[in-house]
Amino acid sequence: MYDKLFAFFTLFFDKSTLFRVLFNISPMYRRSCGRIVFVSKDLHVVKIKIALTYKNKNYVGSMFGGSLFAATDPIYMIQLMQILGKNYVVWDKATEIKFKQPVYKNAFAVFEFTSDEIEDIIDKVATENEVNYTKKLFITDESNLIYSELDKTIYISSKEFYKRKKSLRSS
Repeated sequence: MYDKLFAFFTLFFDKSTLFRVLFNISPMYRRSCGRIVFVSKDLHVVKIKIALTYKNKNYVGSMFGGSLFAATDPIYMIQLMQILGKNYVVWDKATEIKFKQPVYKNAFAVFEFTSDEIEDIIDKVATENEVNYTKKLFITDESNLIYSELDKTIYISSKEFYKRKKSLRSS
């Protein structure tokens, strides 16, 4: 559904604006208390803010760890899907989150892919058909004090390879 909305609205708006707006109005993302505050024109940089509110405060008054996780969960996957395009399959495969200290105020994270990383992913998929790509992510405050560190593993393959692999599993 989101993919079809995105494709339709690209006729009227640029992708970076759509990425931010559609994420922020999506019910599944709104529940995380995260909000996308910036998306670069090439979609290589996405910045989020996770506000500490009554909705995500835990028993001791700090931010619920599940809210930190949920606000960061889908970004890399969908960001990479939009950058790579329709000829690739992209899935979140795993996330390891290490909580460094409690969050008692708003938190932030920056999701970034360099052009070299994108080229590396495209080259590896072209030669290996599929790749597990791990990105490190930090949840911080405005002064870059680290609250949590995440290792996000993303599965990427060519659509053609993925279809073949899927058909072999169902045989």
